[in-house]
Amino acid sequence: MDNQGPSTGRGLHARLLASLGPAITAGDYPPGTVLRTDELERRFDVSRTVVREAVRVLESMHLVRSRRRVGVTVLPPEEWDVFDSQVIRWRLAGPDRPRQLRSLTALRSAIEPAAAALAAEQATAAQCAELTEHALNMVATSRGQQLPAYLVHDVAFHRTILRASGNEMFARLGDVVAEVLAGRTEHRVMFSDPDPEAVTLHVRVAEAVRARDAERAERYTREITWGALRELDILAP
Repeated sequence: MDNQGPSTGRGLHARLLASLGPAITAGDYPPGTVLRTDELERRFDVSRTVVREAVRVLESMHLVRSRRRVGVTVLPPEEWDVFDSQVIRWRLAGPDRPRQLRSLTALRSAIEPAAAALAAEQATAAQCAELTEHALNMVATSRGQQLPAYLVHDVAFHRTILRASGNEMFARLGDVVAEVLAGRTEHRVMFSDPDPEAVTLHVRVAEAVRARDAERAERYTREITWGALRELDILAP
């Protein structure tokens, strides 16, 4: 089986990852479980090369540790790279979704208001225009059950806020915020139409950033994240 072509190998590698990653993050393989390479080869009908490639990816996420003569050991959650987009996606697809959503939304509550305040001081004219455009597009797609279209503009809005803060650490959290927003939509942990108050608050944040009003930008963004937490109380208790 080691003579598989490159495209076939990549497909098998992705399939193996799509099985092992969610199983580990869902707790199907508890911490300390040893996964034997030969057993994985037989179970998934793949080559040793494919198993090794998948294990390397899982190691890069700190989900497992591979040791010669020991095998592949599943690591405890406190060692996982919880900011990795794929890890977030797998955890949101699993049984721990409510707690994961709450954890991610609490992170947003701590970071995004501060980022919005900085954006009011640091944003370029082009970034201010982007925020206004995304906010208005959110308004336009907030009715008629257009959640996929709304999500596109919602993600873009929050990425722009984090980037406009001028803080590279905040900017790097754009993927994390994108995953939690996408996860809420994909797993239907939000109403069929977005909360009108939340939509209006995004417009107000954009206006505050354009007006260089850091206090208002921070306050309105905090209200957005608090509203997201309240929604979780209803939809994912």
